[in-house]
Formats: sequence, structure tokens, C-alpha cells
Amino acid sequence: MTRSAFKLLDPALLRPAMLDALRKLDPRVQWRNPVMFVVYVGSWLTTGLAVEALFGAGDGQPGFVFAIAMWLWFTVLFANFAEAMAEGRSKAQAASLRSLKKQAWAKKLEAPDANAKWHPIESSALRKGDHVLVQAADVIPADGEVIDGVASVDESAITGESAPVIRESGGDFSAVTGGTRVLSDWIVVRVSVNPGETFVDRMIAMVEGAKRQKTPNEIALTILLVALTIVFLVVTVSLLPFSSFGVAASGAGSPVSVTVLVALLVCLIPTTIAGLLSAIGVAGMSRMMQANVIATSGRAVEAAGDVDVLLMDKTGTITLGNRQASEFIPAPGVRKADLADVAQLASLADETPEGRSIVVLAKQQFDLRGRDLQALQASFVHFSAQTRMSGVDLGARQIRKGAAEAIRKHVLALGGHFPSAVDAAVESVANKGSTPLVVCDGAQVLGVVELKDIVKGGIKERFAELRRMGIQTVMITGDNRLTAAAIAAEAGVDDFLAEATPEMKLALIRQHQAEGRLVAMTGDGTNDAPALAQADVAVAMNSGTQAAKEASNMVDLDSNPTKLIEVVETGKQMLMTRGSLTTFSVANDVAKYFAIVPAAFVSTYPQLAALNVMHLASPTSAVLSAVVFNALIIVFLIPLAIKGVPYRALGAATLLRRNLLIYGLGGVLVPFVGIKLIDLVLSASGLV
Repeated sequence: MTRSAFKLLDPALLRPAMLDALRKLDPRVQWRNPVMFVVYVGSWLTTGLAVEALFGAGDGQPGFVFAIAMWLWFTVLFANFAEAMAEGRSKAQAASLRSLKKQAWAKKLEAPDANAKWHPIESSALRKGDHVLVQAADVIPADGEVIDGVASVDESAITGESAPVIRESGGDFSAVTGGTRVLSDWIVVRVSVNPGETFVDRMIAMVEGAKRQKTPNEIALTILLVALTIVFLVVTVSLLPFSSFGVAASGAGSPVSVTVLVALLVCLIPTTIAGLLSAIGVAGMSRMMQANVIATSGRAVEAAGDVDVLLMDKTGTITLGNRQASEFIPAPGVRKADLADVAQLASLADETPEGRSIVVLAKQQFDLRGRDLQALQASFVHFSAQTRMSGVDLGARQIRKGAAEAIRKHVLALGGHFPSAVDAAVESVANKGSTPLVVCDGAQVLGVVELKDIVKGGIKERFAELRRMGIQTVMITGDNRLTAAAIAAEAGVDDFLAEATPEMKLALIRQHQAEGRLVAMTGDGTNDAPALAQADVAVAMNSGTQAAKEASNMVDLDSNPTKLIEVVETGKQMLMTRGSLTTFSVANDVAKYFAIVPAAFVSTYPQLAALNVMHLASPTSAVLSAVVFNALIIVFLIPLAIKGVPYRALGAATLLRRNLLIYGLGGVLVPFVGIKLIDLVLSASGLV
């Protein structure tokens, strides 16, 4: 899938969202949001009262009652529109994914052998366990595992990345995705899913936000909102006999009208957060999709926001993934430049990242370049598992680099001597967690090249941010404890697990969970599947095995292990957004008390005029201004609900104080200003 930026107010999304907002007026849909259902019922009630007022039955002036009814309907529609906009973004993403589901022909093999006879079959007719041959320029017809061959695969349709990837049998890079294309060579794929169960099918279902389940925190918040609504409903209903009793006792004024009581109820219940709650949840999954991470549910995104422990592989997450040359350590009597010169000669034909890094380091430190290998009559010796060495022969001159023991045997066989100082250098490099490569020229040992894991730039600062948020970072590696400790110290992680096995990973996760912590983990191999299945938030790499992806509740299409940090930040942003808007919603009810309560009862209890601190023009203007503000504030907060509150790497206590200051205090002050401005407009226009 290409990465599309779905703009917040994209005209292509606005019209469908408006139509969806109208469709959601179905009472069966409205009932799903109990708070807004109360507003929905109030809208019908005031509409009936407005029609009745036209015929003189009277619950107030027809114009006033119609205005209240109209703005209550707008409140419901704006809440529906917020949800529809968030769903529209997800549906637009799903539509782009559906373009990948094109019918393709497959070469179904009669036996799991590349040389077996095959016959063409539509991809939709393939079943789990079938074997297909995929050759250069063929589209991979279904999700599966490579069981034979190796090929370069273009996965840009899924990941958005143009660089091809290698897929081969065995190991952790054998999974292939239907809809991607083989660029070169061939592979035999064993189909791992039935029709309708492909990765693309699951992605489409995942991003359809309308089908998501509510998260536990969202359910808890909904229960709280419903409880508040019931309390205010009971209070509002009791105000009608209270008002009638006051009029009868004082002989002055008139009882509060049903229209005003409905307006009071709608303004007092937490309509703002109730109207935006669904949009926040859908938008959280949508933001994950924009980061090229597919979440199986809103639960997974929310759980990411509550994570206490992050388990991350060392290679590719904390380090660059390939060891690189960092230092030349010459033997006694050897110049460092001479060691670099010979080490570079031994590495010129070495296409591994380590070999290329030796060539680059020699260029950087001693400006060694421009070798005429033909003139030197070079014959390159490639690395093998048997010799554990590589190098070059320049006539009778034998230059080698490799493991210390392999070079020792080579030098001794030529009648040379292995210096004790080089032994000490090898041990020193190993103790630092690096890899020592010994270089020799014939029978002479020239020194050691140190290869070290390069910690990614900025990763230490990212871990410091996570620490400030109260999240513990744990590095997982197959290295020995000495190497692991050195890299962990340089990267700034809180802890590490060395010589990790699948059982050890699983035991570590269970240990943290037994202590009441939520654990997140990344993985790509079959051996990661048990731990991924146990973790609360499990992010599998798209390049990994099918087992890893099936065990996870998120899939990173970019196969970037550091994405786990971004997943946690997105989850926390969703929780922050919900908490901030809940704080604002509860706080902004304060101003409405000062607007509607005096307006509703001032004729019966003149003392309540003292509460009219905003000096609103009239009781009618006060009630209508509060209702208008209650509707418009949802509109102004829709972008914030969908985009999310700006993320800050702060602790929970700091975030709470910040939210109370910005959204709590803001929620109290903004309505005073907004209601007063609306009152001025209504008064100046002569509408009330």
C-alpha cells in the first residue's frame, strides 16, 4: 500500500461523512451511545413541543422552542459527523488496500518440487497447503511460506518501500504476502491461508474502524458518562415539581418549561466527550495505519499506551544490525597505517557489511584508495565456514584476515609466530563486547581489526524519554553476557537478557506480567512466536514468519523494529487525547450552570440573578446561547479528537497536572467566553 496522507478535512471525505451522519440518526445506531441517545430523545421531544407551540398549546414561544430543537439536532449530527469522519479516514485506507486484491493466476504444483508439473489456476481457488511456483515477473498469488528457492520480491504494494527484499526458504525471512511481485529468480511457496483469510483481507478488516470493539478503558469511561447522565436526568426531572411548588408558594413567576429543562439536561450531561469518544478510538487505529502498523483492534492500540516494559531485539533495533570496523590495533613493531593497508587489501572482495566497513575505515583514516588489482595480479580468497578466513593472494604473498584461532593455525603452519601482545588485544576487544579480526601478511601477524555493534544514533535519548515516562527497556540478544552488558551500557537500556532462548523470553514476559506490568515486544522469527503470543502488545515484522505474525496483535509493514517505540507513543497519545477531552468536557459544564440555572428559575427565585455573572441579555438568550455553544464546541474539537493531543514524553503525574491546567482550566474559561459571545450575537441580531 502506498502511503497516502488522508487530510483531516479532505473534501473527498466530507460529503460521505455528512451522509453517514444522517444515516446514524437511526435509533438503533444512536442507542450505542447512551449519552447522545438522551440528546437524541430530547431533540424529538423539543421538536414535538415546537410543533405544538405553533398551534398555541404553548411550552414557550414557537421561535425559541424551534431554535432549541434545531440546535439539539445539530448537536446529535455533529457527534455523528465526528465519528463518521474518523471512520471515513479508515474506510479510505481500506479502499486503497482493496486495490491490492486483484485476481491473479497461479502455477499450482502437483508436488512440492520446483521441477514438478504445474498447471494454471485462479488464485481464489487456492487452498491452504497448496504449493505454487512463482517465477520472475509473477505476482505471488496468496500468503505463504517459501519452502524452496530464493528470490528478490517487490513488496512496495504492501509496505510503500521501493527497495526489493530477499525471500528464501528456511530462517526468519521465508514469509511472503499475496499481491507482491517476484522480480528475479524463483521460489516455491506453500499457501498458508484459505481464500478470504489473506493478510490483505485481515488488513482491510482491521482498518475498518466502524467494526472495532470498544477498549476496556473506553467501556469504563462510557459507564462513568452513563452514570453522570442518569444522575443529571434524575436531578432535572425533580426540578419541574420543585419549580411548580415555588410558583405556588410565592404566587409569582411561572414554572420552568419542559423545553428549558431539556436544554438544561443536555448542557449538564457530558455531551462533548460522549460525542467525540468513538472518533477518538477510531482515529487511534487510523494513526497506527498511517504509521504503517496494522493493529488487530483498538484494544491493542490502547494497551500500547499503558505499557510498562519494552522488550526489544538488539540487532536492528538498538544496533544498526551489522558490525562495523571501528579501530585498527597494530602488533608491536607494526605501523597502524601498514595494518590498515593490508586489512583493506584483504577486504576488497569482501561484500559483507563488515568487509566494506574495513575498506571505508582505511580510507577515512589513511586515505587509502585507488588500488590497481589487475596490476597486482590479485587472486581473492573468499570466506568459508571451514577456514574462517578470507583474503587475497598477490603472487606468492598470502594476506588473510579472520578469527584469531584460524589465523593462529595459518601463521603457525607457515612457520610464523603469534605474538602474545596480539593475544592480549584479541582478549581486550572481546571483553568490550566487540569482535576481533586478526590480520596477517604471510607468516607475520600485523594486528587486530575491532568490529563492533554500532548503537543507532539518538536511541539513547529515546530510551531516556521512555524512562521519564516510567517505561522499563529490556534488550534481548543471543550474545554472551559480556557483549550484551557492553552494548546495553552504551545504548542506555535498563536491563538485558543475554543468550536468550524462546523459553527464556517467555519466562521473562510472564515474570513482568506476574508483577502487574504490561509488556510489549517485537519479533520476526518462529522462535519469537511463544513470547509474542504472551506479550500484551506484540508487534511482528511483516518480513518475518507467518507464525510470528499470527501470534501478534500488530504487524509492522515496514519491518522496522524501532517502530515499537512509535507504537507506544501512539497508544499514549490516544489515552492522553481521551483524558484531555474528558477533563475539558466535565469542566465546561461549570459555565453552563451559570447560564441556564439562573435563566430557568430567576422568575421564581429572583435571588438567582446573582449567578448571572456573564450578564446575559435575557433568560431566553441565556438558554439558547448555552445550547448553541454545547453544539459548536463538538465541531471545534473534532480536529483535535481525530488528530490527537500533541504527545509529550512526560510522567503520569506531570501529564495529569498539565491536562488539569490546560484542559481543566481551559474547559472552565472557554465556555464563559463562548456563551457570552453567542449571547451578544443573538441580542444584536434581535433573534431573542
